[in-house]
Amino acid sequence: MILGFGSYDTGKHPRVGIILDGLREHGAEVAEINHPLGFSTAERVRMLAQPWRLPAFGWRMLRCWWLMAADARRLRRTGARVDAVVVGYMGHFDVLVARRLFRRVPIVLDHLIFAGDTAQDRGATGLKVRLLNRLDRAATSAADIVVVDTEEHRALLPDPDRGVVVPVGARQEWFDAAARAAHGASTAGSPVPTGTAHGADGRAADPGDGRLSVIFFGLFTPLQGAPVIAEALRIASGAGAPVRATLVGTGQDYDAARAILDGTDGVEWIDWVDHRELPDLVAAHDVCLGIFADTAKALRVVPNKVYEGLAAGCAVVTSDTGPQRRALGDALALVAPADPSALAAELVSLATDSERLDALRSRSRAGADRVRAAVIVEPLRRRLEQLTGGRP
Repeated sequence: MILGFGSYDTGKHPRVGIILDGLREHGAEVAEINHPLGFSTAERVRMLAQPWRLPAFGWRMLRCWWLMAADARRLRRTGARVDAVVVGYMGHFDVLVARRLFRRVPIVLDHLIFAGDTAQDRGATGLKVRLLNRLDRAATSAADIVVVDTEEHRALLPDPDRGVVVPVGARQEWFDAAARAAHGASTAGSPVPTGTAHGADGRAADPGDGRLSVIFFGLFTPLQGAPVIAEALRIASGAGAPVRATLVGTGQDYDAARAILDGTDGVEWIDWVDHRELPDLVAAHDVCLGIFADTAKALRVVPNKVYEGLAAGCAVVTSDTGPQRRALGDALALVAPADPSALAAELVSLATDSERLDALRSRSRAGADRVRAAVIVEPLRRRLEQLTGGRP
């Protein structure tokens, strides 16, 4: 049995769910001991970066760990054999609990986010970053296998030989959304009922208006390059290109992006979308945007929105970085990082050349099968079989 373990929330952070789905599809028996902590990624990073906040969060953390320990004791009483424990991402503390509860069982840590690297990307410096780097080292040292998403991140590990590269991938609901959109079930550009939408004219764009529909969704963190996207959309609009854009989310660079696009037509802002509705919203657009910054972290990742955009059936435009080019380059339109003019030129070209758009969408759809759970988890499956004597 493979045991998913931790305080993760697959609704908000689907990564570990994709890994467990993939292992199931390869025939593994998968169970879970999961008590979501209830914090967003931003809140978890803030908690790690500001240790004085820990007492305020401590009771929730302790309650989750007590419940997980109780579940682990009940599982042992059943006599079930646990071959490996997979700790979900942002599990810097959960992995230490897992190591204590399952002393003789291989522990897999999904280390999608390095706490120190993430805090530094968001502007932290000095002692705070050093402490978080020590936390990263403690967490990865507690695991037998450390799952990362790119070779660049594997190289950051204290012991890269423990690392296994498993791309982020996409869950089945994104492929289902693509199928619904292909059959006309989605409504492109409509405000999402559970979100907060506001456009230049207070109305949603007409999905059949003939313009190229572009979507970006994210937390507006520095690595995503939201100001680059905003400037590119402003340039494209100024050039008279038939483009309309939906920007979903809020965060650090949100105000800067809004200021750049102030007065630009064809832009709709949606502050929040329920995770169950996001796939259909994305699938209703022609183009899904990836990331466009040139920060150190941005040059090491392939973001979830690239995988999910492919799975949703969109043409995907993102920055030309080593990890993205290696992973999915033939399925993507790649532009220079931190270059709004290059992104604007790509959007203008796709908006004015239907054959080029169709070709890119065809390439993106062909690449989508490579982001399915059973495909991306294959390197981890092989490593686990080595540790468990051939059992799946």
